[in-house]
Amino acid sequence: QEVVSEESEEESNGVNLMEFSDEILLHILSYVPCTDLVLNVRRTCRKLATLCLDKSLTHTVLLQKDYKVNKDKVKQLMRDIGKEIYQLNMAGCYWLPSSTIDHVTRCKNLVKLNLSGCHVTSLRLSKMLSTLQHLRSLAIDVNPGFDASQLSSECKATLSRVSELKQTLYTPSYGVVPCCTSLEKLLLYFEILDRSREGFMLSGQLMVGESNVPHYQNLRIFYARLAPGYVNQEVVRLYLAVLSDRTPENLHAFLISAPGSFAETGATKNLLDSMARNVRLDALQLPKAWINGSGLLQHLKFNNPFYFSFSRCTLSGGHLIQRVINGGKDLKSLTSLNLSGCVHCLAPESLFRKAEDDIDSSILENLVVSCCNLRHLNLSAAHHHSSESIGNHLCQLLSRLKHLLSLALPVCSITDVAASVEKPPTTPNLVPQTFGRKVRIGIQTYPRNLGDQANQKIESSVFWALMGSLRFLETLEIIGSSFSSAMPRNEPAIRNSLPPCVRAQSVGDSEVAAISQLTYLQSLTLAQLPNILTGSGLVNIGLQCQHLRTLSLANLGMMGKVVYMSALMDMLKHCKCLRDLRLEQPYFCAGAQFFQALSHCSSLQRLCIVSRSGTLQSDAVMSFMANCLEVIMCHMFMGESLTVCKNLQQSIVRSFQAERPALNVVIFPLLHEDLTEVIRDVPMRHLDEITLFKSRVAEEPPNLWW
Repeated sequence: QEVVSEESEEESNGVNLMEFSDEILLHILSYVPCTDLVLNVRRTCRKLATLCLDKSLTHTVLLQKDYKVNKDKVKQLMRDIGKEIYQLNMAGCYWLPSSTIDHVTRCKNLVKLNLSGCHVTSLRLSKMLSTLQHLRSLAIDVNPGFDASQLSSECKATLSRVSELKQTLYTPSYGVVPCCTSLEKLLLYFEILDRSREGFMLSGQLMVGESNVPHYQNLRIFYARLAPGYVNQEVVRLYLAVLSDRTPENLHAFLISAPGSFAETGATKNLLDSMARNVRLDALQLPKAWINGSGLLQHLKFNNPFYFSFSRCTLSGGHLIQRVINGGKDLKSLTSLNLSGCVHCLAPESLFRKAEDDIDSSILENLVVSCCNLRHLNLSAAHHHSSESIGNHLCQLLSRLKHLLSLALPVCSITDVAASVEKPPTTPNLVPQTFGRKVRIGIQTYPRNLGDQANQKIESSVFWALMGSLRFLETLEIIGSSFSSAMPRNEPAIRNSLPPCVRAQSVGDSEVAAISQLTYLQSLTLAQLPNILTGSGLVNIGLQCQHLRTLSLANLGMMGKVVYMSALMDMLKHCKCLRDLRLEQPYFCAGAQFFQALSHCSSLQRLCIVSRSGTLQSDAVMSFMANCLEVIMCHMFMGESLTVCKNLQQSIVRSFQAERPALNVVIFPLLHEDLTEVIRDVPMRHLDEITLFKSRVAEEPPNLWW
């Protein structure tokens, strides 16, 4: 009786969720997907029925990563709260049939609409936009078959009021740009392939009858990102032709991201000269050929810049300080800086300098002092070697940037100078540089306890001190300066990789363990760390970084054997919040033990494994898919035969597609000649965010699109 009375007393003193204030309940409900709120939660009681329809919860509806939503749910959602929705984000909902878009017409008050990655025809777009008279922001895809002549006059009237447009092009076209006469922000993503599926070469010429007069007079932001290929370059030049005739007076952000060589022409030179005379910029990114060897930066004027990207440019540190930072000018407004691939950006001059020479610490110090509010910094894809001067190590200087949220560094930049100038490691520690016959190599015992590691090396490590000073860092990338993924865009798989930098040879488990200090870390990328012996540092990260959502590991330790497999499996058992996992490692064995450990990641949604000569166990994969109900993407490019890959892919789709509408499965031999044809069918969301390896820190200006 005493026990019963105590339990009843506890129940009477317990807190009832419904007794919280409306403000607290609304805050709690804001973390629940809108489809669950409207279709499920609001049916539980009268109070929640009222709160779930509060304007603060229905004003903005985000479906872009609600992988469980289907056509029927969208239809019911629009029917129940369509008139209350002012912002709707359906980006990347590739699994929804095009007829789903018809229900958006119920959202009469829409101001912002994102349909990137959705299947929308010209006629459907015309019908939908004809009813959305308040629309001011639009994101769409332009696919083959798009015909602007099918857009009605009512649709064009809506487009004439749109001030923000994001357009992804899969075919040479102006899309709806000529109809948008009030544009202030224009974002263009060029994803046009050079060859058709039948193998025919495509042309960059636009369709006959398309208007060639985009309206840029009110433009404030122009952004263009090009996928590899000459057709994309031809088409973007047509978009730029109008800008070269008359540069908008209010232009304050001009950004063009182009891989490889994108030559400057007379028209683009006239455009840049006009910009130098007439505008003051806040954000700038240009193809490397437009900056290299020119005095452009000396003439461009800046107002309160918040974003600079000089990715892959031969810009020297001297020019960076003199022409961009203006000899130490106060640049507190700059929050994002991309110097990826700028091999000489921390050296006074580049004429007689080798890429592997030591950096000039005074240049980096000047940069750190002038840009003290940097939140995103990318220094990857270059050899940034610190000298032996005390207190001038790159890690020591970067530790002053207390506001950093994301950081990308080359592996060779984080090593202690004293360690790097010692004798090379003995044979057991050397990393084989080829994929030849496997060599049996003894692995020395390595302390798994973080405290033991600290006593050995970490306490005096400059990288350990850097990680300790950047406690609020959310994204970290440590990438080998010579690393290249085995699966590049639009090309066959790479069969050989370049050896790591000599300075990077000592970077291994202790440096990885230092990362575990980042309590708020959400995204981690480690690539080409040669001295990984056991991977023990990964376990520390799994234990300490409980907010980790994205993990990408590539070419760690020796190439002939996955030496960190045991530690990785231990790590995965602690990663309860992990959503995206990408592994790229030769000879990776995706077997029962690995997938059993991976099954502990209850939040996992996307998995990508890239492994030359890698193997997999089909029954283990099927069991993993059955246990991890949230997984909607499974990409594996291994060394198995085409038959094994196809059979497994078909089994997964047949077993799980019905209950997981967004399921996307690609299992294919990595070195197969048809790999590029398979890749082109992968939804852009997955391809861009996880399947293809790249540095993502400061890739775009922050908050470029909602």
